[in-house]
Amino acid sequence: MEPSKKIRAVIIDDSALVRTIVADLLQSDGRIEVIGTGKTGLDCLQLIEKLKPDIVTLDIEMPVMDGITALREISKKGIKVAVIMLSVLTQHGAKATFQALELGAIDFVAKPSSAIKMDTDEIGSLLKNKIADYFDHHHIKHFPATPQRQKVKVGNFPEFRKLPVKAVGIGTSTGGPNALHGLFKQIPEDFDLPIFVVQHMPAGFTKAFAERLDEISSIKVKEAEQGEIVKNGIAYIAPGNFHMKIHRKDLNISIELEQGPLVNGHRPSVDFTFDSLNACYGASLLAVIMTGMGKDGAESIKKLKEIGSPTIAQDEKSSVVFGMNRQAIDLGGIDYIVSLEEIVPQMIRIIKERGSYGQNIGS
Repeated sequence: MEPSKKIRAVIIDDSALVRTIVADLLQSDGRIEVIGTGKTGLDCLQLIEKLKPDIVTLDIEMPVMDGITALREISKKGIKVAVIMLSVLTQHGAKATFQALELGAIDFVAKPSSAIKMDTDEIGSLLKNKIADYFDHHHIKHFPATPQRQKVKVGNFPEFRKLPVKAVGIGTSTGGPNALHGLFKQIPEDFDLPIFVVQHMPAGFTKAFAERLDEISSIKVKEAEQGEIVKNGIAYIAPGNFHMKIHRKDLNISIELEQGPLVNGHRPSVDFTFDSLNACYGASLLAVIMTGMGKDGAESIKKLKEIGSPTIAQDEKSSVVFGMNRQAIDLGGIDYIVSLEEIVPQMIRIIKERGSYGQNIGS
């Protein structure tokens, strides 16, 4: 049988050392071939047109033409190429990263401001995993075909187990920033329940991400803080490098941030937060799992479904990577499988169907 075709990659970064490091990391995979490198956004456009790569790793701050401008030009020209941003760990870098994702980049990997401080093992692993999951999900024949998933039965629980919804939990990873951007634009201003979001993201990015969502959302969105009391109508984003635990004491529900061991390779972890939401709200939680690689959130959302919580998964077609949501579906933990555009309408239907809480939402 003919061997699988290698993924053809172009690396764009104004640092020669970073270009060398990233090239070595990617080519160590064996499935990836680095076919060109450049140091400006203009180089990026020229190399894409000349070499027709499958994927580009793109720096943001570069001379002549920066990464954001290069992305705009790629979009304007209608060029189909996957782009992963290499984003510096600064507030400015974080804001530019979310702008890049909105312009069409599929994901990002954080890097330190100095190449000398790079954790090459971590960055290499992240890049290779993100590339592998993206091409596997889009069925581009660089990787062995994903086994056909068995059809699973989804549906509702008996009426006596349907409690009013008091809170919403959302878990996502790769592709999540753009997906959450679309989701929060749809949430009506009268949405009067708390929302807890776990997006796999490094420290230094989640505050800027929460601020970006707050700008486009009709409800308040913020990065969660240690010890704060949960309020209705506010969305709380788990901070990078912290697990977010929801804790009930007497009449108050509060947020606790912990730096315990990684769960499913992540901190924050969806499973960690969903398990705490299970303990706090039980079957009154509405749980949503979205695009992302890996399995984080699948076990906890299955436990939530088993006690009667309504559960939603983003469908394969609208996902950047059909991983976490696929795992949850395969485990039988999902009631509704819907497109990204249908998640908020489905949430509102469930809330209204289940009784007193949120009866006026979206009316």
